[in-house]
Amino acid sequence: MPNKSNFKEWFDRYKYAELSATSAALASSQFSRIFDGLTTAYLITFTEYFAFYGVILFMAYKKMMEANKALGSTTSLKELLHLLRNLFLEFGYPTVLDFFFIRPFCMYWMPILTGNYFMGIIFGKITADSIFYGLAIVNYELIKRKQ
Repeated sequence: MPNKSNFKEWFDRYKYAELSATSAALASSQFSRIFDGLTTAYLITFTEYFAFYGVILFMAYKKMMEANKALGSTTSLKELLHLLRNLFLEFGYPTVLDFFFIRPFCMYWMPILTGNYFMGIIFGKITADSIFYGLAIVNYELIKRKQ
């Protein structure tokens, strides 16, 4: 059963990436003025992913570099590949499901269901994020237990 420290750890792990992704989603939602709903839904999804994974990669790499610097060693290619492997294991299938099905579905239908484009995008994002993070956190915890 998750405890308070688990939630803090998960929040700290994902907060900056999520802030970046949310900003990207809201900014790219303005493409609805140019493109149809489905195209905009995929554009929002792409920009969210670009922002989210950019921050996740940067933060994971920075943490690894700081840990190695504290130990007085350099970062090896093996460590970098291990980092990338763990990120792939954490986010792999949740990303595929989210990118191709869940997020575009939510970003397309929530504005229609709510009758308000902006609120629909927010509700769509919250719904898609809940599913995505549920899957990613399970994977993250499994990776931590194996190390």
